[in-house]
Amino acid sequence: MADTKREIERKYEATDATRLPDLSRVAGVGRVVSRGVTELDAVYYDTADLRLAADSLTLRRRTGGADEGWHLKFPVATGIRDELHEPLADTLPRSFAALLRSRLRHGEVAPVVRLLSSRDVQHLTDPDGTLLAEVSVDTVCAERLAGEGTGTTATWTEIEVELADGGDPAFLDAVEKRLRKAGVRPSASASKLARALAETNLNRDDTGTPKSTPYTAGDHVLTYVREQIRTIVGLDPAVRRDLPDSVHKMRVATRRLRSAFKTYRTVLDREVTDPVGAELKWLAGELGVDRDQEVLDQRLGARTEALPGTLVLGPVRGRLRIWSAARRTGSRRRIVAVLDGKRYLALLDTLDALAADPPLRPAASRTPAKALPRAVLKDYKKLARRMDHALEHPPGPERDAAMHEARKAAKRARYAGEAARPALGKPAKRFAKRVKAVQTVLGDHQDSVVARDALRTLAIEAHAAGETTFTWGLLYGHEEATAAARERELPEVWARASDPVLRADLKH
Repeated sequence: MADTKREIERKYEATDATRLPDLSRVAGVGRVVSRGVTELDAVYYDTADLRLAADSLTLRRRTGGADEGWHLKFPVATGIRDELHEPLADTLPRSFAALLRSRLRHGEVAPVVRLLSSRDVQHLTDPDGTLLAEVSVDTVCAERLAGEGTGTTATWTEIEVELADGGDPAFLDAVEKRLRKAGVRPSASASKLARALAETNLNRDDTGTPKSTPYTAGDHVLTYVREQIRTIVGLDPAVRRDLPDSVHKMRVATRRLRSAFKTYRTVLDREVTDPVGAELKWLAGELGVDRDQEVLDQRLGARTEALPGTLVLGPVRGRLRIWSAARRTGSRRRIVAVLDGKRYLALLDTLDALAADPPLRPAASRTPAKALPRAVLKDYKKLARRMDHALEHPPGPERDAAMHEARKAAKRARYAGEAARPALGKPAKRFAKRVKAVQTVLGDHQDSVVARDALRTLAIEAHAAGETTFTWGLLYGHEEATAAARERELPEVWARASDPVLRADLKH
């Protein structure tokens, strides 16, 4: 795996005449140490249509400096990126190719820009000599290597201030305050690559076609659909890097997209979207191989830790660990294999084609105020039927199953409301919020059902091994109490979500 660091930096405009102010006067700085000038030669790679740059990704091969080699940067937030590093080599590292697969698909990267930089570096340290930040003045010469502007060059000077590893971001505010007093202003470009592409573009005076404001129901639905597609593609590298919650977020995006196809089937043709939805269901299933077990492990572990030590009898924690390990399937390796597989890449291609040439039906041309509420309310009616069915059963397995079905309907109705929010505003927001509360109650109830089934299995295994089952029974009782509490809570939460005013507001 490539070395990774969190890069937190700020960029500022400069000219050849710009002089850095005395940064030793910044609060916390003990010394300003000159590190001399370094010559850097970086070639930036992208697809012919600049797919990586469009998503603010940076891929380069750089010589010179202490960290020469291949670098791949993913945006995290404004001024913050995760930078991955691989040693210098002639070809793209395999690890980087894998992380870019969701964007490259069957395409390849090639050199698009070369940057020659003369970097004058200063280190800001505290009185003890600990590095606080690195300040560099870069004189840059950019050359376009591909596309219509091939051979075009541009030059500029800029200042970078990069926070030391583990540093306090507030320190950058102090440095910026000092720079601003000296007349130095933040850069208008997010990165050197972005500036190089802009300034070597022969058509840079052409502002391009402005993005149209969504007007029809189809516009709004497609905006939501495309957002979920971008989320799936964008989370692919995070899943491969095993970043926290990335699998769950990608799974949610697949569910949201599949739900949108079902909810807005009067807008998008089901003959086209149903097969895509089936593939999304497959992907969600693959992503969830161990997710449900992870949630269950966290729940049972938290319940056990909450018990007084005097009530944890026998090797409870050890049995939990063994039981969990036996039920896990090595999903990380399996998930990466899925993401590398032809079926997944074919799905991404299909999603791109659908977004580019959507199968719109006549209702897509209607106004959002007419088409979208109708779709949301149809999902609500399905939820209402399932809720009535669940509430009419006495406590027991049949009610548990009915509440689980109602939970799935609540999730879909919530997603429908959230998708309609940009068009319908606050009424859709309120509707989605109330339905989410119902989903939460039903979800906790279902988690308790699953936990009780697991606890019964664990108690049987413990008994067979000659261990006391006291703690398992106690935990089972706690889950029974939790389920009963959710069942008592549900009617009131549902009453708020089923308020006729909420539905009437959607139509106004």
